[in-house]
Amino acid sequence: MARIFITGSSDGIGSQTAKRLIEKGHQVVLHARNPQRAKDASAACPGAEEVLVADLTSLEETKQLAAAANKLGTFDAVLHNAGLYLGMEKVPGKSGMPSLFCVNTLAPFVLASLMHKPKRIAFISSGMHYSGRPRLDGGLESSNYSDSKLHNVMLAKAFARRWPGIESNSADPGWVPTKMGGSHAPDDLNASIDEFVMLALGEGNAKGQTGKYFVNSRLTAPAKVADDVGLQDRLVKELERISGVTMPK
Repeated sequence: MARIFITGSSDGIGSQTAKRLIEKGHQVVLHARNPQRAKDASAACPGAEEVLVADLTSLEETKQLAAAANKLGTFDAVLHNAGLYLGMEKVPGKSGMPSLFCVNTLAPFVLASLMHKPKRIAFISSGMHYSGRPRLDGGLESSNYSDSKLHNVMLAKAFARRWPGIESNSADPGWVPTKMGGSHAPDDLNASIDEFVMLALGEGNAKGQTGKYFVNSRLTAPAKVADDVGLQDRLVKELERISGVTMPK
């Protein structure tokens, strides 16, 4: 039995993945943005161990979320699934920085750095990362959705390099029919859930893999820029500067 923490799991693919894992006999801790969404998460997934609450547009609440998760003990896997989509790159969050940057790029870095090291980490990216830019010559906080999804791939690779004892990967769930993707999204939601479960449990094509990118549960080459170690390190340094959180050795 594994213990898994999934951010952004009050609905959508995060909630569906949690249900699948619980059905398989695993323990899952959910995350929701506010108390009402936490109630919704519990109702949708009554077998969850607990629901932790934090608005990831707040740097302080993100740090508190890491502390709350650590009080529950060490997880076997953490899925950094929470994300905002188009239109949120200019909307200020609770910390004053753009909401999309806080949730999609900064929060996964802060949580991964502050939480006890799990056996496996998965950063949920997107095929849109291929058109993203690192934004490391100014404007990181103004990153758009594609940029943030490139950051997710870069972070997975950076943590894989620096933490050789864990498996750190990223994945594209596809354009699936969730609240974010819309009801007419063409891809298979069940296939995406299978991929998330594979990463959470370190099974199938993900077994023994680290620093990799998956699409439809298959190893896939990400954008070449994501493999640039120098850019990965610069991204980490910028996120350390902005957050005041240092990536542990």
